Amino acid sequence: MLLVANLERKRELRRRGDSLKYTVESDIGLKRKVNEDRAAFVERPDHFKLAILADGMGGHNAGDVASDMAIKEMEYLFKNAISKNFDTKHSKKRWMLEVVKKVNEKIYNHSLVNEECSGMGTTLIAALIDHEKCLISHIGDSRVYYFTQNNVELITRDHSYVNILVENGEISEEEAENHPGKNMIIKSLGTEINIDPDFYEVTLEEGSFLLICSDGLSNKLSVDEMSAILALNMTIEEKGKKLVQLANDSGGEDNISLVLLSTSNEEV
Repeated sequence: MLLVANLERKRELRRRGDSLKYTVESDIGLKRKVNEDRAAFVERPDHFKLAILADGMGGHNAGDVASDMAIKEMEYLFKNAISKNFDTKHSKKRWMLEVVKKVNEKIYNHSLVNEECSGMGTTLIAALIDHEKCLISHIGDSRVYYFTQNNVELITRDHSYVNILVENGEISEEEAENHPGKNMIIKSLGTEINIDPDFYEVTLEEGSFLLICSDGLSNKLSVDEMSAILALNMTIEEKGKKLVQLANDSGGEDNISLVLLSTSNEEV
């Protein structure tokens, strides 16, 4: 009986991964002249999927060039990778690390030989999805939130000056929300020759949402506001647009981008 139950669970997890719904949004916002965000969702014939989001660094030259390079290079390397790279958790992480380092080096070298791109950089979230298993690589202050029916979890830890202050107990999380150095990030893709991303793992439960977003969204919406929108009787595309709309309604000072994933079987 136990063997039968395990087989049924594996079939259920496989169905869940194959029925994954997603939407991608990237909006210039209300105040910026250039959209330095990029986001994409890529699917391979062998069922593996990759969600990618990059937020070009606003205080640097050519942030849009850096984010565009990051997304296109990640997409190319993912589509052309051999399936063996995704056989095990260890091989997935090794592939992801190698790819992030390659992309970082390409952006960094491009900035050296193109004066107009000197100092450019970008955040990066890359989520490799294998049915219900999700491996996340993270650099910068773009975020990943995981919503289940009973809980919300911020998966990633911001690579920011303010987050260091919080972790050292120098300021509270509430004080960090309005700190003048909130947007000062300490790690980004393409600004140094070497990079070491953080890795996280998430198992997608039935009826859950994974929200990958730039700080143009997370700086404007509280977790409660995000949860309220995800609970609405809307399609996933409508929910994505609603999240962007609320961020713009709240000021829209920055570019706003997201990749929203859902394992819910419910249709509007």
